[in-house]
Amino acid sequence: MRRRTIRNTRVELTELGFGASVIGNLYRITSPEEASAAVDAAWDAGIRYFDTAPHYGLGLSERRLGTALRARPRSEYVVSSKVGRLLVPNENPRGVDSEGFVVRDDVRRQWDFSRDGVLRSIEATLERTGLDHLDVVYLHDPDDHWRQAADEAMPALADLRDQGVVGAIGAGMNQSAMLARFLRETAADVVMLAGRYTLLDQGALDDVLPAARETGKSVVAVGVFNSGLLSRDRPAAGMKYDYQDAPPDLVRRALAIAEICEAHGTSLPAAAIAFPHTHPDVVNVTLGMRDAGQVTRNAQLHHRSTPAGLWNDLLDQGLIRPDVPVGRVPQGDGIPERSTSCP
Repeated sequence: MRRRTIRNTRVELTELGFGASVIGNLYRITSPEEASAAVDAAWDAGIRYFDTAPHYGLGLSERRLGTALRARPRSEYVVSSKVGRLLVPNENPRGVDSEGFVVRDDVRRQWDFSRDGVLRSIEATLERTGLDHLDVVYLHDPDDHWRQAADEAMPALADLRDQGVVGAIGAGMNQSAMLARFLRETAADVVMLAGRYTLLDQGALDDVLPAARETGKSVVAVGVFNSGLLSRDRPAAGMKYDYQDAPPDLVRRALAIAEICEAHGTSLPAAAIAFPHTHPDVVNVTLGMRDAGQVTRNAQLHHRSTPAGLWNDLLDQGLIRPDVPVGRVPQGDGIPERSTSCP
């Protein structure tokens, strides 16, 4: 699998990444055997970028990922985790986590973007994963904490990067406007953009993607299925969009895109994975994958070729924005999905 370098760093990411949130028991229990098999399947598929966070399963994702990678050569893979939510003892446990993970709530999350909080969080992550270092560290969802995140957390990460303790630093969020500020106003190298540059939402063209281009920095795209609506060949009512039931108009739009994909001999989820790679500043697409079957399917979708005329037809039908930088290509040619972006 091809790799791309986060600009101005030495950190190389495979074009497809393994998102470890779901092996932290997101929404339902995933067995240790399923989690381990998923990481093994990712490795066999050539994936060498793995993303986790303390938030995911109150540390369970980090522990499982570290265990699954322990026997692998450390120089051959990249791990990112996040800071901003410290895990502290829960004085009033109710038995199960209240934020979507099926785990005991013996600990709770505590927002902390202070320098001390950053250092404590990284130390705890290293202990949970058993790793000796992290390659990438993101500020996790600092939406309501801009000032402390920009003035304290990011400088702390920059010091660690400059000392060679971590390879790259950035922020990860579901919004794009503040990510653009991190790129323009802080020492961030890369941002993790969730759900804002997809076949259904190209809002990042208004802020974070121009910021990446202007500053010479990079973007990792996640949430490319928009919580599920783009994950199946034929979208239907009742599917999720951004964690809620998809509005009927978006279901119809997704179905229209799916029909054009079918006409070009590909599928909606394959196009959803390919689409962010058409932008030259996107260096990776990371997908949450729960088991070996999901990994195998997504790796196969990633490697499928995207017919050149697909993007033309989506543009002509007004189903993607006219300023999406896919470029016009002659009809009838097939190109690999990744050849539309810069190396």
